[in-house]
Amino acid sequence: MTRRRQPSTPPDLPGYSYSRLLGMGGFADVFLYRQELPIRDVAVKVLLASHLGDDAREQFVTEANLMAQVSQHPAIVTVHHAGFADDGRPYLVMEYCSRPGVAERYRTERMGVAECLRIAIRIASAVASAHEAGIWHRDIKPANVLTTDFGWPALTDFGIAATAALAGSAAGMSIPWAPPELLSPSPSGDERSDVYSLAATLYSMLAGRSPFEVLGTANSASDLVGRIERMPLPRISRDDVPDELFEVLDTAMARRVADRHPSAIAFARDLQGIEADLGLPVTVLDLVETEPEVTGTPEVQADTWVPLDQVDGALGPQTDEPVVETSLPAEAPVAEVPVVEVGSDPDDDEIDETTRSRDLIMLGAEPDEGRYRDSQVEVPEPATDVDPAARRTRRRIDLVAVGTLVLVVVAVAVAATLGRTSDAGTRPSVPRHVEVSEPRVEAEAVPAPGELVGTVADGAATFTWTNPKPAEGDRYRWVRVELGGTSRPAFVDDPSVVVPLGPDDGPVCIEVLVMRADGRLSVQSATGCAQ
Repeated sequence: MTRRRQPSTPPDLPGYSYSRLLGMGGFADVFLYRQELPIRDVAVKVLLASHLGDDAREQFVTEANLMAQVSQHPAIVTVHHAGFADDGRPYLVMEYCSRPGVAERYRTERMGVAECLRIAIRIASAVASAHEAGIWHRDIKPANVLTTDFGWPALTDFGIAATAALAGSAAGMSIPWAPPELLSPSPSGDERSDVYSLAATLYSMLAGRSPFEVLGTANSASDLVGRIERMPLPRISRDDVPDELFEVLDTAMARRVADRHPSAIAFARDLQGIEADLGLPVTVLDLVETEPEVTGTPEVQADTWVPLDQVDGALGPQTDEPVVETSLPAEAPVAEVPVVEVGSDPDDDEIDETTRSRDLIMLGAEPDEGRYRDSQVEVPEPATDVDPAARRTRRRIDLVAVGTLVLVVVAVAVAATLGRTSDAGTRPSVPRHVEVSEPRVEAEAVPAPGELVGTVADGAATFTWTNPKPAEGDRYRWVRVELGGTSRPAFVDDPSVVVPLGPDDGPVCIEVLVMRADGRLSVQSATGCAQ
């Protein structure tokens, strides 16, 4: 049996007072401190190595700066401060998450499929944002998925494993959730290694155990490595886990890197598709989208309001007709307008100590109480039909027509009011509060592109695809999928794109999504390659 080490001594940090130990890991301990100004609880991760060389110190500073950039994401633990203690140990001051994280829940309770999908999609968006910034996590696992005080999942421990490796620490990835390529004698990987570990974490939430852990048998580090490298992914023994979800996990955890999802976004969109198939609300991906480039003369869109001093003839020649001022007769009765209040729509068996000692990093650390993470975006409701004449009238610049419209509306209101007058000449009372209870209308999911085909000719790859349910204003968002990730998104109006090729380019792959005029994207993407 492996004997657990004693926790390290919490450092004396100016401006912070020590509270208690939160967790221990292979290369760092996590302590709860009380920050004095502003007052709040924070989690302080202290690396065990105290004598870092210049390269390791520089790497730590680089990683801390990168973490500070990506930690603005609502599903990433925020980094408040970083530094070196008096004894030379590097430390990070981070959000403290007081609610139970995934590691504390998945073995002790049955987590619902809807919640598991929601957590995985939000964490996938965090991973994708980190990849966009050039950061590879390397150690995604249940213990690194914490829960904020507002109930949001938050990923922690970005990049610190690289600092530990430079410091000569034996710590590294956690075997139960590590991909095969990182378990070889000469480990190598890329963003798709993070996709594997993310899928393995989702598997654990659904199964209540790590993917290749076999109950009732030995689950040592060597046993797990052998199964990860050779054993097919075991089925999840739950009736509420659809076969399509298991197939997505099986793809994301393929032994061959090339057989996996090309990116965390592609994995997340497959999970969004499962949500849609199950009739669940589709979880929004928290991503920073690149706005399409606008060229040429801007057009006046149908639903755009243009200031009068900026019209410049865009809506036709201006008129010199005088402005008609209208007013109601003093004696004309005025109809009461009911105030409508719309009701709100509320919307264990354990692995042995050899394995456990490698994944006890930061159990229980979570984001601070001062961070508000409610960035969930409601799916826009479909636009209702509006009479074209009324729509044109609302946008007319001709003030004479506007004045006429006002007179007509007032006359109709007066006539309706007089028509409801009782025989005694008194106006019946109109209820001022009307309870409205209408079924909520959900927007139809945007379908994925179909029949994505690529051909190579004359030094370029040409891709074409189809739109299963085209709508007015549809555009297409595409990225080039490469070994190191994806290119920046680009937008086209037609279902085709030409990708120039260099002399040394091999197969060219792209990922395409349909984008509606209201900004919604298809819940699944289409990926195709040309060679």
